[in-house]
Order: sequence, then C-alpha cells, then structure tokens
Amino acid sequence: MTTPLRPPAPRRPLVLGAAVLAALLLALTASLRPAAAADGLDEVPDFGSNPGNLAMYTYAPADLPEGAPLVVALHGCTQTANDYYAHSGWPELADRYHFAVVFPQTSAANNVQSCFQWFDPAEDSRDAGEAASVRQMVAKASETYGSDAARVFVTGLSAGGGMTANLLADYPDVFAGGAVHAGLPAQCATSLVEATGCQLYDQRLTPAQWGDKVRDSHPGHEGPWPRVAIFHGTSDTTVAPVNGEQLRDQWTDVRGVGQEPTGTEELPGNTTLTTYGPDTDRPDVALFSIAGMGHGLGVDPGAGDTQCGTAGAYFLASLCSSYYSAHFWGIDE
Repeated sequence: MTTPLRPPAPRRPLVLGAAVLAALLLALTASLRPAAAADGLDEVPDFGSNPGNLAMYTYAPADLPEGAPLVVALHGCTQTANDYYAHSGWPELADRYHFAVVFPQTSAANNVQSCFQWFDPAEDSRDAGEAASVRQMVAKASETYGSDAARVFVTGLSAGGGMTANLLADYPDVFAGGAVHAGLPAQCATSLVEATGCQLYDQRLTPAQWGDKVRDSHPGHEGPWPRVAIFHGTSDTTVAPVNGEQLRDQWTDVRGVGQEPTGTEELPGNTTLTTYGPDTDRPDVALFSIAGMGHGLGVDPGAGDTQCGTAGAYFLASLCSSYYSAHFWGIDE
C-alpha cells in the first residue's frame, strides 16, 4: 500500500483518529465530551448487552402509527447524537413522513475523536462490538415503536458513513437500504493504518473484489442485499471523492447490476445524481456527487418539499441529503 502523505490541515471532522497517527490526521474542532440529550431527543439507557459501549437516543413524532419505518442515523467524528439531531434534518422529516429515528452515540472512551470504529473488525463485524450494539438498538426501537421490519434503514456521515456501509454488509437481513455520506466502502480497512490509506487513496480493487468484502461479511446470505445511496463532495480532502466511486462499484456488484449508469439528473446544490440498475423509479444504487462541497453532510434549510436541516460545523449548505436519502428509500410518502 502506498505510504500515506501528510494531509492538509483545514478544520473538519475526521473519519478516524488516534494519538499514534496524530501527525497524519486533522486537528480536532469540537469537544469530545458527550452532551446531554436535547429537547425531543430521548435517551434509552437499557437496550441490551451493548458490547460496543454506545449510547442510544431516539426521536419519534407523537402520532407515530404502528408499522412505520425506522431510520438509524450515525454521527461523524467529534460529533454527538445531539449534533446530528439538531442539524441533519432527520427529526423534521420524521414529523413530515411519520417514522422513528435512532441516533447512536459513541464517545472518547471508545475512540479519542469519538469516531465509530469502522476500521476495527472487533467493532464493525456482525454480532461484534459497536455493530452489535446498533443491532440491539434496532431491536429495542422496533419493539417500542412497532416498526415495519421490512423498512429499517441506516445512514451516517464520515466515520458514521464507514460504519453504515459495514452495517449494511453485516446485517442485510435487518436493513433494507442505506445512505453513506462522505464515507467509505464496507470493510475497506481492518486496522488504523489501513484506514488512513482508505481515506486518502484509491485502493485499486475491482467491483467484484469490493463486492466480495460485503458478501464475506455475512456468508451464506442469499439476498436481497440493501439498496444504497452515496453522497460525496467533489472537494472533500478528508475522505477522498474516489471513495464514493468505490462505494458505487461495491454495491452495484453486490446488487448484480453493472457500473454503467442508467440515469442522470441535475439536482439543487450543484449536485449530479447518477443511478444504476434497470428500475429507474427504484434504482439499486444512486451516487450523488456534490460539486465544490467539502467534507460534511449536505443540508438545505427552508420550508420547501425537498428542503431540510440547518447549517453548522460539517453540515454544509447544498442540498438536503437526508430528504434525498428518504426519497431514495421510498419513505417520503
């Protein structure tokens, strides 16, 4: 593997972090201390054995019906569940379209920069560590809200995006779809050193090799595999945009469709949507390339049908990526 170069040092959240790689990583910009739950965000203290040492927070509209969808939303490094709740737009979408949201939270006790550990097999594998804790949260929330087991989805930013891809690979029997924002392909790295290379460089694997990383995460699974939306800024210097292309290669291979696009569309926020798969109304994979956007989650404050979220650190004005994730999954009806 190519030796990682020293990345530039603009202030943005990292996908990974540890003291041993401090010279290679960007500076922290937010407190690592977990915040108390915001108004409307409920902590669930007991949801299982919790092998990954995570905290569980939920949001659900008061009039949530039985059989509603469930969304799991994973924050990025240096962030908290409160940050994602306050800025991502998921609570307002939950109110609008009637579904519940789980906001897992890690902390500096797990990782010095409060990153979900998408690069550690002890944490990101099926029935292990943080991945198992998230699975337990899904079970608890589904029991609490009477969620539709066929409409459970997962999304995340940066390290949360890397963990999202792993969760889709680990639990295709749980998640019907996912959305990876400024993240990385499933099982790109199995160590912290490899993770730095995944962040910054093309790994030069074929679609089939990427697909095997997913299939090997849950051997024997015969399908279906989740549908996946991918969001990436073209000016992201923390997680190189090639990761969006590698995610596209990985999940088109897993879904059994080619890498040749079947549709393109221009969207708000200088975004180009490219879809893959024969069903243009329900594509297998969608790649949202956001021209000029750096490392963060796209938001579009406003009251329009396709708008949501509020701008903040690493919540960048472009398009409301949470809305387009919900639309891709078909839960905006």
